[in-house]
Amino acid sequence: MRKITFNRTVLKAALFGLAAASLFGASPVITPPKDIIGFNIGDDYHMASYTQISTMLKTWDKESDRLTVVSIGTTAEGRAQYMGIVTSPANHAKLEHYRNISRNLSLAEGLTDDQARAMADEGKAVVWIDGGLHATETVNAQSLAEMIYQMVSLEDRETMRFLDDVILLMPIPNPDGVELVANWYMREEDETKRSLQHLPVLYHKYVGHDNNRDSIMNNMPETTNQNRVLFLEWNPQIMHNVHQTGPLGQVIFIPPFRDPFNYNFDPLIPIGIERVGAAMHARLVSKGMGGSAMRSNAPYSTWWNGGMRTAVYFHNQIGLLTEVIGNPTPGPVPLVPDKHLPDSEGPLPIAPQMWHYRQSIDYMIEVERAVMDYASRNREQLLWDIYAMGKRSIEKGSTDSWTVTPSRIQKLKDEGKMLIEQLEKEGKETMTEEVAMRVRWRGGVNPTVPAQLYEEVLHAPEDRDARGYIITKEQADFPTAVKFINVLLKQGIFVMKATADFEVDGKSYPAGSFVVKTDQAFRPAIRDMFEPQDHPVDLEYPDGPPVRPYDIAGWTPVVQMGVEFERVFDGFEGPFERIGFEMQKPAPALVTGPANPAGYLVSHQINDAVVLTNRLHKAGADVYWLKDEKFIDGLSLGTGTLWIPATSASTAVVKQTAMDRGIPAYGVAEAPTGAAMKIKPVRIGLVDLYGGVMPSGWLRWMFEQYEIPYEVVFPQILDAGNLHAAYDVIVVPSSTYSDGSRGRNRIRRQPEAGTIPEEYRSMLGGMTASETIPPLKTFVAEGGTLLAIGSSATIGEAMGLPVTNHLTEWTPAGEREPLSSKKFYVPGSILRAKFDNTEPLAFGMPKEGFVFFDSSPVFSRKDSDTVKAEKVAWFDGTDLLYSGWAMGEHYLDGGELATSAKMGEGSLVLISFEATFRATPHATFKLFFNGLYEGQAEDVVF
Repeated sequence: MRKITFNRTVLKAALFGLAAASLFGASPVITPPKDIIGFNIGDDYHMASYTQISTMLKTWDKESDRLTVVSIGTTAEGRAQYMGIVTSPANHAKLEHYRNISRNLSLAEGLTDDQARAMADEGKAVVWIDGGLHATETVNAQSLAEMIYQMVSLEDRETMRFLDDVILLMPIPNPDGVELVANWYMREEDETKRSLQHLPVLYHKYVGHDNNRDSIMNNMPETTNQNRVLFLEWNPQIMHNVHQTGPLGQVIFIPPFRDPFNYNFDPLIPIGIERVGAAMHARLVSKGMGGSAMRSNAPYSTWWNGGMRTAVYFHNQIGLLTEVIGNPTPGPVPLVPDKHLPDSEGPLPIAPQMWHYRQSIDYMIEVERAVMDYASRNREQLLWDIYAMGKRSIEKGSTDSWTVTPSRIQKLKDEGKMLIEQLEKEGKETMTEEVAMRVRWRGGVNPTVPAQLYEEVLHAPEDRDARGYIITKEQADFPTAVKFINVLLKQGIFVMKATADFEVDGKSYPAGSFVVKTDQAFRPAIRDMFEPQDHPVDLEYPDGPPVRPYDIAGWTPVVQMGVEFERVFDGFEGPFERIGFEMQKPAPALVTGPANPAGYLVSHQINDAVVLTNRLHKAGADVYWLKDEKFIDGLSLGTGTLWIPATSASTAVVKQTAMDRGIPAYGVAEAPTGAAMKIKPVRIGLVDLYGGVMPSGWLRWMFEQYEIPYEVVFPQILDAGNLHAAYDVIVVPSSTYSDGSRGRNRIRRQPEAGTIPEEYRSMLGGMTASETIPPLKTFVAEGGTLLAIGSSATIGEAMGLPVTNHLTEWTPAGEREPLSSKKFYVPGSILRAKFDNTEPLAFGMPKEGFVFFDSSPVFSRKDSDTVKAEKVAWFDGTDLLYSGWAMGEHYLDGGELATSAKMGEGSLVLISFEATFRATPHATFKLFFNGLYEGQAEDVVF
């Protein structure tokens, strides 16, 4: 055995250090980042990958009793998604206790105010700070690692106070992207040649930048992982989502945000954002760190639900967003004259200069410390406030309550104007003398209306909020309704299920139906999922152009998903039990009929019927669409009912799919008669571009969810021709084709082939009129189907379909020009539309429904002797808005949204609205699915 000797002085110092560490909670020596990864965080021309960041976190976890690193799930590419939990050793010893306090206060169930006060006094503020969601915004993942290093290694009084008062949750939202981007940047040995430009693929496997558009639907695994922490496990009081890049000529955008804010969430949310934002600005200014900006310096508002920081507002959490400049390659802060006059939205200008990576890291550290300082100093108030907001939500959901919206305020003004005119005719006073004097003194117009209208209009009984929602089991596509329930559960919303048949307001519902009551803390999220959004008219100035919303204006997932539901306006009870937060599956469906049927009928109204179709094709079985609507015991199966002849292979597939997807199948003794279409397996080519296009990525994800085989195809393959030898259907997603008329849909710049690795060069190119359209015309003429969606539907005219832009007007010169945004503007909203569901493209659709419209093309079509096209979806009328914002919606009347045209031996299918937008509008997925198959189907008669 080797003998070990100690220097007494060294041993004494070591023992004193251990004693001090035990007494004051100090950590042992922490390995600096450079000793782990070979460079300092923030060094110019260097960027740590996710693998390197994970290595640092795991090293510090072993070295420090202030840090615990946990995996919150796996990513789309199968990586562990790590989160650091940073707090004092004493808090770590009671971590589960403090987590329960945070969650119980957030839910506000079964607590008295005294109990809540005691818990707020005892609890620790929980703060979420992430980094790396948008992976090319590289400062943030690097600063997250640096922040953790400092929190586990510093010994100053402020840091120790933070550790005592706050539990810090620090996850990396996009591990796959951080790994990809860092490796792409660091691939060049010559530091001066390193660049973030021209990444060959999306920095999330499927959705790229839209990973910050998924927090309402939770389609991606990373979003589900994060929201589980935010809404089911920890329920932090403050959530900081970090981004790039800052406003031009400034360094960082910090809240507060511009209006409008969403009227569903608690008023403490915008107030809380103001408070924390002010603390963040103040810390920078106090340290002489200029260039912080707020409000109108950036487009961000708090209206939309779906981003990481916006979704938390509907769960009573203070959500923060920062946008900082900086890249590993140094760059300039330009001189912007207007940014050098201090004002309330930019208090401390910054001089133009060359900006280095470490400067951005330092800014982020200071704003994060500002957030922690605020949480530390206001710990008890934050915990109390989240309880108070939850309690208010429960109370509102338990009594009659009203939500004021812009439309109802306009109604109040209109009725007030009419009442004032009536009172003036009768010679009666319309306002008090005091109010009249103030109006005269200010030289204004009377802004008041008679107070009696407050109750009559804003508290009208018929306009009160729903106390709950019932999603009946008896609906055409119950499997999709279950998917909607899972969306609610992933947001932490409590859902109940009926254990027996029940009746509410004289209507009967079967056992297995779902019930969502609003008497719960996350009531704002519930209303936002079920009720239409009413976006205010937001103009740059009176009668001026509109101010574009941050992201979209209306979403209402229950409607986009086509789920049938009922509102209940009074308190109600029934045989309901609260389900847990495990994902629900439709109960196994029945396969009914005779023991040895001739075949099976399956409703085309069920989206998952396309899964059944593909499974049958894979098994070598036949599938048909019947052109006449079919009924089973009075139940309509919708147009295009599936007919599946019975064989041993088809029977096995039908029974298995009924079991795992909940799709009922009805066996019949005799085969149907009449016209039908034999559906064939199709070889699908999905268009994508170099760098990745998000709508194409979303379709890749959808294809995999619905078990639809496909291949990705790039423009060079399209331009080479001979397409029908490889594909039956070519899908052109939104944003992959531009006719040059839609500025925001121009195809991105691409690198020179010699500047990227050879493996990516085949992805270069774009769809052009000269090179791509001719081979696509040949493809269709030879029997292929070209299916274009959203903005790419403008390809119809180039393909020879006689269509024109419907949204135009005559000029004084006698020419037609597109409508200006002052006359027509519909940003990301839900509109009413009509469908001809006797046409194969719309089989399974209702005759009237909803579409998601985002400044989408709308076309007019002329009759043609050479092209046979069918009118499948269109606008009818002038009152079309359901949810969101629409100016000039009357211009849409008569405009077409979908058509299927026979051209040569093949088909051209145009779906001009966003029928698959972010994999949300399940109600219009059928149009897309039908478009894949109908052009290749064979007409038959039984």
